[in-house]
Amino acid sequence: MFIQTEPTPNPNVLKFLPGRAVAVDGPLEYRDIEAATASPLAEALFEVEGVASVFFGTDHVSVTRAADGPDWTAMKAPLLAALMDHFVSGAPLTRDSARTGAGAEGHAEDDSEIVAEIKALLDSRVRPAVAQDGGDILFDRFDEAEGVLYLRMRGACAGCPSSSATLKAGVEQMMRHYVPEVQRVEQTL
Repeated sequence: MFIQTEPTPNPNVLKFLPGRAVAVDGPLEYRDIEAATASPLAEALFEVEGVASVFFGTDHVSVTRAADGPDWTAMKAPLLAALMDHFVSGAPLTRDSARTGAGAEGHAEDDSEIVAEIKALLDSRVRPAVAQDGGDILFDRFDEAEGVLYLRMRGACAGCPSSSATLKAGVEQMMRHYVPEVQRVEQTL
């Protein structure tokens, strides 16, 4: 098995491409070792010194290193070993069908027409683009009175120096064009 690695716009995140499906039921994010116990692979990755968070996309794994931790040259080999061991073993991604940190919310029947339109645009145009960089963007809420759309960044997008520019120059402009009710886009944690 060969696992490719790619840098991301976030220098603290490295994207691993195992050449097979990873999170087939939607992206998963683990921000600490306690949450990672739901996934054998996430738990193994957190055992590598310097791992701050783990994100599973549909076809990739993004690992965020702690800013004060070892550099990628020291971390890459043990991370690749953990990934290789997991995928060769055929073990499930999560234990007992646990889905902590699940992916995007579905389009709920009680969503307003505006919120449904925002979610559809995120799913069709925004999320596939940011997934290429090892991240994800999720709908948090929309304040119709103020026209403010709140989004949550995950994976390589969370904490990325260019995420503010991506939100303002890319996502905000597109949302304002297609959904005029959106006046501003803000990031939530």
